Amino acid sequence: MTHFLDVILPIPLQKAFTYHITEAEAQFLKTGMRVAVPFGKRKIYTALAYNVHNNPPTAYEPKTIHQILDESPVVTALQLKHWEWIAHYYMCTLGEVMRAAMPNAFILESETLISRNEAVTIKDSELKDDEFLIYEALHYQSSLKIQDIVAILDKKRILPVVNGLVEKGVLQLQEELYEKYKPKLVRYIRLHGHYKSEDKLQELLEILSRAPKQREVILALFHLRASEHRPIKVSELIKQSGATSAIIKALIDKGILEDYHIQTDRIQFEGEAPIASKILNETQKEAFNGIKTAFNTKSVVLLHGVTSSGKTEIYVKLIEEQLEAGKQVLYLLPEIALTTQLVQRMQGYFGEKVAVFHSRYSGNERVEVWHNLLANSEKAQLIIGARSALLLPFSNLGLIIVDEEHEQSYKQFDPAPRYHARDAAIVLASMHKAEALLGSATPSLESYFNANQGKYGLVELTKRYNNVLMPDIELVDLADKYRRKRMKGHFSDRLIEEMTETLDQGFQIILFQNRRGFSPIVECKSCGHSPQCPNCDVSLTYHQYRDQLRCHYCGYHTVMPKSCEACGNATLDTKGFGTEQIEGEVKALFPDQKVARMDLDTTRGKHAFEKIITSFEQRDIDILVGTQMLTKGLDFRHVKLVGIMNADNLLNFPDFRAHERSYQLMTQVSGRAGRTDVRGKVLIQSYNPHHNILQQVSTNAYNEMYTEQLNDRYNYKYPPIYRLIKLTFKHKDYNRVNLAADWYAKSLRQVFKSNILGPEFPPISRIRNLYNKNILVKIPPQQSLVQTKAAIKRIDNSFNAIKDFRAVRVIINVDNY
Repeated sequence: MTHFLDVILPIPLQKAFTYHITEAEAQFLKTGMRVAVPFGKRKIYTALAYNVHNNPPTAYEPKTIHQILDESPVVTALQLKHWEWIAHYYMCTLGEVMRAAMPNAFILESETLISRNEAVTIKDSELKDDEFLIYEALHYQSSLKIQDIVAILDKKRILPVVNGLVEKGVLQLQEELYEKYKPKLVRYIRLHGHYKSEDKLQELLEILSRAPKQREVILALFHLRASEHRPIKVSELIKQSGATSAIIKALIDKGILEDYHIQTDRIQFEGEAPIASKILNETQKEAFNGIKTAFNTKSVVLLHGVTSSGKTEIYVKLIEEQLEAGKQVLYLLPEIALTTQLVQRMQGYFGEKVAVFHSRYSGNERVEVWHNLLANSEKAQLIIGARSALLLPFSNLGLIIVDEEHEQSYKQFDPAPRYHARDAAIVLASMHKAEALLGSATPSLESYFNANQGKYGLVELTKRYNNVLMPDIELVDLADKYRRKRMKGHFSDRLIEEMTETLDQGFQIILFQNRRGFSPIVECKSCGHSPQCPNCDVSLTYHQYRDQLRCHYCGYHTVMPKSCEACGNATLDTKGFGTEQIEGEVKALFPDQKVARMDLDTTRGKHAFEKIITSFEQRDIDILVGTQMLTKGLDFRHVKLVGIMNADNLLNFPDFRAHERSYQLMTQVSGRAGRTDVRGKVLIQSYNPHHNILQQVSTNAYNEMYTEQLNDRYNYKYPPIYRLIKLTFKHKDYNRVNLAADWYAKSLRQVFKSNILGPEFPPISRIRNLYNKNILVKIPPQQSLVQTKAAIKRIDNSFNAIKDFRAVRVIINVDNY
């Protein structure tokens, strides 16, 4: 009987691909094991075994698999089920979910090896210069890799040259698989088994009496072994004995010592023994009991607690209960910046049970977390991570906490799968029959709506910890201040006054400006010309620290010109302001204070967040200027003043959630002030201080904001009342994008009649030389989501069958907000 295997390949294929396997392989293979399979003309991919069966594919002749890479499955059955839900709901393929979920080191790639065809001889004169260089190199080396050829020719486009030589029959190409994950091995040392007895030891010390340094090493080893009953590292022995590695090597060569390696994890917990968690106060206890009661009837509970009300301590108590019951806990956070602060806090309570997973970790570190979870090891009972941690192989999940659940960072935009971590977490919890807790000081409208509808449980925490008062929020009218000439740069006299007072009292300050760089627009005063990005429809942002103009969409950069490119006059002026300019102005206003900046430019390294946050906590920094990274639930004890430099650019954003987002962002950033016993102060600078949202922020009126925004959503048919699917068309030809989008919209209107918006160009219609055009599909509450998606899928298949439209990329984004 012939056996076949369906596999998931890490590429966007609509169906699983089928391969031929032997009887022995069919018995050994289990769903979730990795196999290396040939695909296409000569590529080899790492695929996941999905299903063993006896039905041959009808459309193609199945190939045989290359090799089996695992002894046991690396992906669990429940995990695969969750992946299938993500692929189905967010209209992408299982391969894309696999690619996003699995650490890169798991997905072995094949590498092309290039060697000389010995059977063919060719005259040097028949080869071009580049071809000759490769041919010549292969006389000295049996094979070359692609990157070797890039180095030899010193150019990026080498495939035409290689293909030319393959056509002439001079070169042969082979694919070789290589393993990306390298376990970390630590070198240990011990005395050779030959010298274990007393007599032999005595004999050894006498022999070494003529080599005092080697004798020192042996005595140091005895001393270490007596004091520490564990294996001794080579590095420890060198440190203890003061010897060099050459002396150790000589002893190993003589057969007196022997070295061996032990595999260890790259991330070790190095801290004191765990401390007991804090005792909850009365309001926290009420909330804690409220959550427990709500979990009896609802699997999802929303905890709506004002900033600094002590939500994390409630989470700690819930985590303790789950860990004592032997269950795993997943703690999701929106920003990597937040994980650094929270991990230290959680390791204080739970020691080495804490594992961390996010994109700043290397591939090897992520593989180790994955293996620890698969083995349900002690080291991975509480997982803290950003949205990608959701796709890990949990075996016994008891609780998922989604902190700051309103954050838009939970939504993945590019590449597919474009999932929302909060929604996918709720589904994951129901699959594991676990509980899900959503926490926020400013819940998203969707979650609060679901709680009011009775879908979720709702628990409210209205008082700050220790009954500290909510910060005093003052609105500053910029138009009035400019008119009265009371501005210094971008700082009003009120802000400078408050900053001076706060610094004199020895407290710290946070200044928030939601734009990085020095200034977003450079303009010529003579002719009005403004430098634009050649690849995108957007002006270039000036970055002073590098004296560069940069595009924040495609990364294009150029030197800041001294004179205008259009008229030649040296009358260039900067308009608007970013964090860099604020930082410069603060340094000029307060030259004696330490100022730092926290935005994408200053936090690119793996530990950059940690450095800035730690130095701010330890009060090495007095004033911290930053973008929205600062708003996400960070806990700084000594911040008394928060300044929002300009609230208007948040409010006037062309998006149906602009007002909700502005409220959330300003409330969150205000919540960083006065978190201990002193009441904080917040100053919001705006040209329109009477704006409804600003008034609601200043009085902390979440319910008013919710009611007002929900009315708008009802009237204009937006979530949470209607669902949204956004279709984006991308192509470098303007006319083709127009034609494709018009055809698609016409087809959608034939099926759905109404509730189709567009096609319309977004505010920035060209990014990376590709024109973008959007269609928005609104789905009324009574319309079936499944049937709507099926109809869009059918239209998409017809669209791809039209030759002219095949090159146009269509991105389907479900719940795109």
